[in-house]
Amino acid sequence: MKRKYLTVDEVKILLQTISLDMISFRDYCMVSMAFIHGLRVSELTALKIEDYDPLSQRIYIKRLKGGLSTSHPLLPQENIALQNWLKERQQFPGKQLPWIFLSHQGKRLSRQRFYQLLRFYGQKACLPLNIHPHMLRHACGYSLAELGNDTRLIQDYLGHRNIRHTVLYTASNAARFKSAWSKNNAGLYPFDLLFGDG
Repeated sequence: MKRKYLTVDEVKILLQTISLDMISFRDYCMVSMAFIHGLRVSELTALKIEDYDPLSQRIYIKRLKGGLSTSHPLLPQENIALQNWLKERQQFPGKQLPWIFLSHQGKRLSRQRFYQLLRFYGQKACLPLNIHPHMLRHACGYSLAELGNDTRLIQDYLGHRNIRHTVLYTASNAARFKSAWSKNNAGLYPFDLLFGDG
């Protein structure tokens, strides 16, 4: 079965590849935000200038598919990248449009164009699979689980209405069982009952 997500290391390689050949902040900003916030491609291209609050360094995410919309904090480096792109965006035709991400023709960036860009950068980064935008959303979910985040938090962060969609990420994370038999949480180990403390 083909893997449907990118690892954190693969995301890092992808972003390094984009940054090494960067003639615009736009693509780096789009890929990093899609990963960090677990954005579907339509959620990414639907982001508007009004969704960004530079003072609180937050972005409002309107989730699709009946998901729960919410505000996310921006990571410091992510916020810098977004500000750099918004300065650059002032030179684009269509700068008066509400969308954060514009095409070079001055229109809202299309879903298809983001697919093309991501596949191009994936090939350039020599990643071992053909990547598509939803792999960044999955990468976000798995990464949050690997960091030990609670299933409910990941559910809220990704905007899932049904927690069954979130369990996909936490079910494969063995680290969540690390403290299952700790004395602080579970009292005596079963071995203590069998063999005594000595």
